[in-house]
Order: sequence, then structure tokens, then C-alpha cells
Amino acid sequence: MASRHAMKRRMALRVLAAACTAAVAPRAHALKGPLQQQVRLSQEQSRAFQGWMLRIINAQLEQGPTPRWQHRDCAGLVRFAVNEALSPHDAKWLRANGIATDRRLPPELDLTGEQAALRNRWVQTGGQVGHFVTAIALVQHNSKFIAREVSQAQPGDLLFFDQGDEQHLMVWMGARIAYHTGTVTTDDNGLRAVDIKQLMTWKDTRWQPVASNPNFAGIFRLSFLS
Repeated sequence: MASRHAMKRRMALRVLAAACTAAVAPRAHALKGPLQQQVRLSQEQSRAFQGWMLRIINAQLEQGPTPRWQHRDCAGLVRFAVNEALSPHDAKWLRANGIATDRRLPPELDLTGEQAALRNRWVQTGGQVGHFVTAIALVQHNSKFIAREVSQAQPGDLLFFDQGDEQHLMVWMGARIAYHTGTVTTDDNGLRAVDIKQLMTWKDTRWQPVASNPNFAGIFRLSFLS
């Protein structure tokens, strides 16, 4: 049986989802002071960000482990991809990430100083701000609930699963969903991608992103995106 703490957490996520469905703006209780007026990207910047986030994740799928991705788990994937998507993508960055310049790349974000400061700036449980954030804090304090229907997802959105004592994130890539297996070796970063149709009928129903699955909390979008 789920622990009392896990049951309370799951209930809080359901309340958050219900509030958003009713068009009530969610308020992350950990946001304090200046963070209440969060810097946001424009619509054009948001589209460029989404393109870079997917390009970075695809590079990990195609090439295997990179030393730039240090914390190799589901939350670590999101932190890595977000921080790199917010970086200047110059020739040095492309070489370091093994991304070829002969392939079509998204446009640059052209961030302001305040927008660039979003990099490595995560709101943690308790209200602190730092480089590290857990999976549950990613959705509770750094994202906004969208829906429990995958048809509402956009590139880079997060699928959040609450299994009681463990939480897991997947990244919506469009036709595919990227996820981390939880296992890492010297030649395998543990990253995988699965077709959305296959995941919808996954044998282990705990991982099906459908509204009837009590373990699926829904689709969440990074709060700084427009």
C-alpha cells in the first residue's frame, strides 16, 4: 500500500490538476519574493527553445552518453536538456555536444540577460533556488499543468507519473516519447524513446499516459514558456 506521505502527495497533484482544468491559475506555494514575477520567453523564443530541447535529447538518443549530462535519470535529463537549450549554441557548444552543423538547427533564442539567468535556476521544494531539482519539484514548482490528454501536449512537455514512493518524468517528442530506464552503464546512458501508440497500450498499465490510469498525473509544461 502507498504510504500516507505518498497518498497526500498524489492528492495534492490531483487537486492541482483539477484546479487547472477549472481554469484556476495554479500557484506553486514555494515561489517567494521576486520569483513570483517569473521571467518568461516570448512565443517565438519558446518555439526555438522547444526545437533545441528536442534536438539535444535526440543527440543523446543517437550518439549515446555525453559527459555533459552528469545526472543520468529522468529529472536529470530534463535539467540537462533545459539548461543546454538555454545556452548560446555557438560552434564551441555544437562541438562539445556532438551536434553537426550540416543538419538544420533551430533558430537562436536571442535571450535577454534576465531570460538567460533562467539557466540552472530551479525552484526547489521549500522555496530555495538552485541547480538541482527533483522530478516532483519540477512539476510542482517549475511547470504548469496542461491536461491529462496527450493530444494537448507540445514538444518538450513533461509526462509525470506518480507511482507512490517513486515519481517519473518522460519528455514528449511528438511522435515519440523519451524516457530514462533508471540504469546506466559506461556505454549506455539509459535513455530510450518509445512510439506514443506503443506507450498507450504498454503492457505494464502503470505507464500508460491515459486519463484512466491513476498513476498518470498528466502533461506539464515548463512555466517560463509562453
